[in-house]
Amino acid sequence: MARRGNLFILAAPSGAGKSSLISALLQDEPADMQVSVSHTTRLPRPGEEDGVHYHFITVEQFKDQINQGHFFEYAEVFGNFYGTSKVTIEQTLQNGIDVFLDIDWQGARQVKAQIPDALGVFILPPSRQELERRLNSRGQDSAEVIADRMAEAVAEMSHYDEFDYLIVNDNFDDSLAQLQAIVKTQRNRLSRQAEAHSVMLAGLLSQ
Repeated sequence: MARRGNLFILAAPSGAGKSSLISALLQDEPADMQVSVSHTTRLPRPGEEDGVHYHFITVEQFKDQINQGHFFEYAEVFGNFYGTSKVTIEQTLQNGIDVFLDIDWQGARQVKAQIPDALGVFILPPSRQELERRLNSRGQDSAEVIADRMAEAVAEMSHYDEFDYLIVNDNFDDSLAQLQAIVKTQRNRLSRQAEAHSVMLAGLLSQ
């Protein structure tokens, strides 16, 4: 019996390095790991591609899909909607592929309510000063937008204790190693191994 994939929820304030960590993680094992591509109503940033980074849709389209029950979770952030497709995630997990959700704490609550064994990982910056420096270094947002993001970051970070693991992203390589260890630990849990090796275990324990 093929193993069912694991569902990982990764949340962090903007600028904490979450997306970079996920990208680096998937470079090592791209065959059995996948980032869920969310739907959003915000405009693409420079270098972002539709269907790769996000599915970019209109507010009207998003609301229609809410009414159709299309989303696993959805939330409004900075005036834009973000949502995760139910069908796509379930099919991917059934195929034995681990799925990583790049969502906020509100979305994490919605997902955990539906799939309690989803594993939550919260990523923090080492300080507010470093977080603000990272946001400024992008060169994409105005001072007003960055101020809003910093205020939102404090609210986001206050929910860190709702997650299973916490990573302080001070040194990128160390943080990546911690994330890799979390993934390996989840894959080797008794329930996951028993499911994947049920036939073998039945043979070993038969009288």
